[in-house]
Amino acid sequence: MSTLKEALAHRRSYYAITNKSLITDNEIEDIVKFAVKNVPSAFNSQSTRVVLLLGEQHLKLWNIVKDTLRKIVPEGAFKATEQKIDTSFAAGYGTILFFEDRKIVEGLQKAFPTYHEKFPVWSQHTSAMHQLAIWTMLEDAGFGVSLQHYNPLIDEAVIAKWGLPENWELIAQMPFGVPSQEPGAKEFKPLEERVRIFK
Repeated sequence: MSTLKEALAHRRSYYAITNKSLITDNEIEDIVKFAVKNVPSAFNSQSTRVVLLLGEQHLKLWNIVKDTLRKIVPEGAFKATEQKIDTSFAAGYGTILFFEDRKIVEGLQKAFPTYHEKFPVWSQHTSAMHQLAIWTMLEDAGFGVSLQHYNPLIDEAVIAKWGLPENWELIAQMPFGVPSQEPGAKEFKPLEERVRIFK
């Protein structure tokens, strides 16, 4: 197992993935539950909601995406879109859906009106921390992972398909599977432009 620094340095976007897993489904569930339990949130709001889709349920999501896009993408361009989904995201082992519970956010806005405008922003921060934690742990377990955003186009269909509460707002979709090829080299902007230190 990597150190946290090693795992973060190794974390990348993998688009060439397979429907294989190097760990059990229970171990995948443990990763998700560990993050949801331990990742911090503003005012300890615990507003993040996560749905893990495996097997046929994973494929159902990407069929929803394709069916939704088929209605809005020009016919000539849809074939490339469908191929991208089929050979990358749908080709994986599973998908994790990240939601934020609007009811909790709205409750905090009422309880603490001084921070009314900040709570939706802090809710996004909370979701992002969950995404990074799960992404990093999945990669450390041998998966290739990426983060996709087909919301809000698919929101209503997803809520309906899995009978989820309507106050759950879809934030991101995270397909994962054993990588079939490594990502390309990553470029880094100079840290001197991004970090300032005062002693």
